Amino acid sequence: MTEADWTQLRARGTIHEDEVCLVLNKPAGLSVMGERHDTDLVRLAAEAGETLYPAHRIDKVTSGAILLAKELAAHGDLTRQFNKRTVGKSYLAITAATGLPAEGTIELPLSVGRKNRVRVAAPRESIAEHGGVWSVPDGDVFTHVKSYPSVTGFKRLWEGEGRTLLSVRPETGRRHQIRVHLAWIGFPIVGDPLFDKAAGGRTGLHSWRLAFDAAGEPGRRVEVAAEPGADFLALAGAEVPAEVFAEV
Repeated sequence: MTEADWTQLRARGTIHEDEVCLVLNKPAGLSVMGERHDTDLVRLAAEAGETLYPAHRIDKVTSGAILLAKELAAHGDLTRQFNKRTVGKSYLAITAATGLPAEGTIELPLSVGRKNRVRVAAPRESIAEHGGVWSVPDGDVFTHVKSYPSVTGFKRLWEGEGRTLLSVRPETGRRHQIRVHLAWIGFPIVGDPLFDKAAGGRTGLHSWRLAFDAAGEPGRRVEVAAEPGADFLALAGAEVPAEVFAEV
C-alpha cells in the first residue's frame, strides 16, 4: 500500500475525528499493527507521515470501528477506559448455524493452549445451556492452566437459511473471545480461520459500535457506529433487511 492508499482509506473510513483521536471503519484484511511481513494500519499511516496509537485491537480478518489516539496523552486515557471496561462495544456476527434464542449470554472461561490458541478452559462436553445462559460447572474448569472469566452477551437480529446475524456485546475483552465463545456453543462465525482452514480473507465479524468518554473532556461521551460493508453482508447468503440494524 502507498500514501495514496492511506489517504483514500482515511477519507473513506473516518467515522469520527477530533483533535486527539480518530475512529476508522477498518476493512477486513488489514491488521491494526504489528503484523509481520505485511502492511498494517499504523505502519501505513506512518509511511504517509501520520502517527497513530491504537487504544485497542481488532483482528486482521475482522472489519469495523477501531479507535486510535493522535497523541500519547490521549492514548493513555483511552486505553485505560478499555482496561476498566467503561467503553461500550458491540459487534455484528454472522454464524454458520441457526437455532439460537432471541438473546442469550455465554459465560465460559478462556485459556491459552498449545501454539498460543485460545480455547474454553473446560471440557466441551461440560458446556450446558440453561435459560439462554451457556456455562460450565465450577468444578469442571481446568486447574492445570490459568483461566480467565469471560462473558459475551448476544441478541439475534435476523435468521436466514443456515445463517444467523447477531448483535454481540463482549462484557470482557479477552483475545478471540467472541469467535471462541460462539464456536464452542456450536455456532461458529462464518469464514473464521480459527475453526475453518479453508476460510478466506475475512470472517463474519464486524466491530459495529463504540461508546467512550472523550479524552481530556470529562462528561462528554462519544458514540459512533461503523456501517457494515457489502463484503460482510454477503456472508449472510441472503439480503438482510436494513431495518434489523435500527432495532438494536
